[in-house]
Amino acid sequence: MMVPLALLVLGALAAALAPRLLARSDWLDREPVLALWLWQCVVVGVLMCCGLAMALSAAAASEAVRGNVFAPAPAGVVESYALTAYDRWAGPVAIALACGAGWTAVMLGREIMRARARRRQRRAELLVRAPLLPGEEPRADRLVVLEGDRPGAWWLPGATPRLVITTAALRRLRGRQLDAVLAHEQGHARARHDWLLHCASALATGFPQVPVFAAFRDQVHRLVELAADDAASRRFGRLTTALALVELNEDRGVFGPCPAQFAEVPRRVDRLLAPAARLPVWRRRRLTAAAALVPVVPVLIALVPALRVLG
Repeated sequence: MMVPLALLVLGALAAALAPRLLARSDWLDREPVLALWLWQCVVVGVLMCCGLAMALSAAAASEAVRGNVFAPAPAGVVESYALTAYDRWAGPVAIALACGAGWTAVMLGREIMRARARRRQRRAELLVRAPLLPGEEPRADRLVVLEGDRPGAWWLPGATPRLVITTAALRRLRGRQLDAVLAHEQGHARARHDWLLHCASALATGFPQVPVFAAFRDQVHRLVELAADDAASRRFGRLTTALALVELNEDRGVFGPCPAQFAEVPRRVDRLLAPAARLPVWRRRRLTAAAALVPVVPVLIALVPALRVLG
């Protein structure tokens, strides 16, 4: 039963310390895609710690669960975990972790339902402002142009995604600037950033006191924009992408004193105009491999007693 305790301690330490350690890293803005991968691996590692601890605690509390968890394992493997020695408090721990898992599922389901409701509302508004012509079928690659006095462009995900742009944006964006904006939004769509944002929001809403989930939500909202900026700048240049950002947001007052939620736009422009050097290829590969090992660590800890017996 020491294995579930070790998993819970590891999960708690990762949840508390990972945001602080990652905040000290100076390469996250330079490699937003790699940073997103690292954040996802850390969050999955924390969830793996909780899930494996729940399974082993439930196995210690119930013979029926134990038979399912250790069904293919030899008898010596089951004995190596010493599950029956801690069955008094294993039940409450398993129930608490199961409640956490259920609450996570509820929060994720609620986030998905809310996202679908928002998409339905926005699609209904879109049909009112830009109705389909008689006989026209909705297409996934359809570009919708809306009459509007404020420049704007966004991707509306769903079964039939839409790329929406306003006439004010078409008047202000010139040539490759418009292409850069479209490439930015297509970068969001290709990477399925909407699903990543939903998962991060669900975890942070369900467990607001867990530092890693709150930091994950905040960082994901910032990093997906940087990743989409890089996707656009690789095709159309950093200067063109920066100018497109300025044209889209200048009338919103984001380049002067503005609320904190709009402060990222000037930083994104500065990042595009004065880019920092990317990490060397060998370091990017090493960080990618190290991040992929984070969810593996809880699995190895859970298998330590079994490996000792089988070895």
